[in-house]
Amino acid sequence: MGIMTPKQVLNMCAEKQVKCIDLRFNDLIGTWQHITIPISELHEDTFEDGIAFDGSSIRGWRSIHESDMLIIPDARTAFIDPFMKETTLVLICNVQDPITRQDYGRDPRNIARKAEAYLRSTGIGDTAYFGPEAEFFVFDDVRFDSGPNFAFYKIDSSEGAWNSGKEEAPNLGYKPRHKEGYFPVPPTDQLQDLRTEMSMNLEACGIKVERHHHEVATAGQCEINYRFDEMVRAGDNMMLFKYIVKNTALKHKKTATFMPKPLFGDNGSGMHVHFSIWKKGQNQMYGDGYAGLSDIALYVIGGLLKHAPALVAITNPTTNSYKRLVPGFEAPVNLAYSARNRSASIRIPVGSQKPEAKRLEFRCPDPASNPYLTFAAMTMAAIDGIQNRIDPKEPLDKDIYDLPPEEKAKVPSTPGSLEQAITNLEKDHEWLLKGDVFTEDVIATWIEWKRKREIDHIRLRPTAQEFALYFDV
Repeated sequence: MGIMTPKQVLNMCAEKQVKCIDLRFNDLIGTWQHITIPISELHEDTFEDGIAFDGSSIRGWRSIHESDMLIIPDARTAFIDPFMKETTLVLICNVQDPITRQDYGRDPRNIARKAEAYLRSTGIGDTAYFGPEAEFFVFDDVRFDSGPNFAFYKIDSSEGAWNSGKEEAPNLGYKPRHKEGYFPVPPTDQLQDLRTEMSMNLEACGIKVERHHHEVATAGQCEINYRFDEMVRAGDNMMLFKYIVKNTALKHKKTATFMPKPLFGDNGSGMHVHFSIWKKGQNQMYGDGYAGLSDIALYVIGGLLKHAPALVAITNPTTNSYKRLVPGFEAPVNLAYSARNRSASIRIPVGSQKPEAKRLEFRCPDPASNPYLTFAAMTMAAIDGIQNRIDPKEPLDKDIYDLPPEEKAKVPSTPGSLEQAITNLEKDHEWLLKGDVFTEDVIATWIEWKRKREIDHIRLRPTAQEFALYFDV
C-alpha cells in the first residue's frame, strides 16, 4: 500500500482507469466489511466528508435506533485489488459518528489509532512496530453442519496424511506425515507455487514479503512472512494478508483458513507477534541486560506476563483458540520469557542481536484475532509494565518438559478456555482504559458477545467425541 494524498489517489484512479472504489472497514470481531461505489462518487472532499452507511448489522456495533455511521477513507491505504473483474481501488476507512464527527469507539482501527496516540503522549516512545507471523491451512474441501440431532465437520486435503491409502487414480503418495510438514521440498510440499502466487499478490499490493514455507502440520499448513510496520499499518496489512491468502486459494478452487486448530492431533496455527518500541529513531528494547534487552524491554515483558491471563481474551479470542494453547504441541502456554525456549510465551529472537533488530516475540496470539485490537492491547500491557516497573522475574531457559514437578508447578500457564480468559478480562482491564484507548463500553460489548454468541453456543452442544465416550453409560 502506497502512502498517498487524496489528490494522488484521484490521479492514480485516472492513470489506472479505475472503475470502482471499494471502501473497507473492520467489525469488532475482526472481519473486513465493504461497500463499493463507482469512481464518479469519489472526490477530494470524500476524504473529509466520508460516506454514510447503516452500521446496525455490523457485529458488535450499534443498535438499529442509532445505526447511521460515516466511513472516512484513508488515502494512505490505497491499492488496486488483484481479484476484481473491473479495475477496483481499495481504501481502508475509519468510522465516525455522523452527528458529532467523533471517531467511533467500537471501530477497531480507531482503537489502534488511539493506542498509537497514547503511546506518544506518555513519552515512552513515538512508534510501536509489529511483525505478525500468521500461519494458515489450505484445504481442498471443508464441510460442516449442525442441528438439534446432529453435528459434523469433515476436512480434506490432497496433502492429508490420512489420504495415503485413498484411491486417487492414481495416488502418487507424497503426503506429509503428521508433524513432518516443516519443510520438505516439492513434491511433498504441494503448495509451493500457490504460496509464491500469494506472495506476488501481496507484493503487488505493497506488502514486502520476506519468505514463505510449508509449516509443521500435514494437510497444507503454511506460513508467509512479511515486513513489520507501525501499529495501524500493521493491522491494515494483516487484514489485507488474510484477504489475499483466501482469495488466491479460492482462485485455484482451494480454501484457506486462519482457524487456530482445525485438525486434531497436529499443530495448530499461531500468530507470533514481533514487537518493539522506538523513540526518536532509537530502539527502546536494546540494552545490556538479559539477551541484550534494556530495562524498558524487561518491564514490557513484565506487563505482558502480568496481564496475559486477561490479554489472551483479545489475542486468542475464540473457543477454538484454546485447543491450540495446550502443552505438547509447541504451543506457548508457559507465562515466562526466554531467549531459547519456544514453549515460553515470550521469546527474544536469536537474530535480534543488533540494536535496530532487538525485539520481543509474543507467541500466544493466533490469527483468529482482530489485529488492531491485538496490537493495541499488547501496547497497553507494555505501557503498564513500563509505568509500574513490573519485574518479569527470572527467564525460563530450561526445557519445561524436563523440569521436576515442583519447579513446573511454579510456572504459570495461559487460561485453559475462552471462558476463563473472558473472566480474567472482566476482573483485569483497567490498564486497557488508560488514555480512553479501550473504553468500558468496548470491554463490556466484547465480553457479552463472547459469552452469549460463542461460549454458550459451544458449551450447550454435544460433540461427536462425547457420544464415543458416553453413549453406553
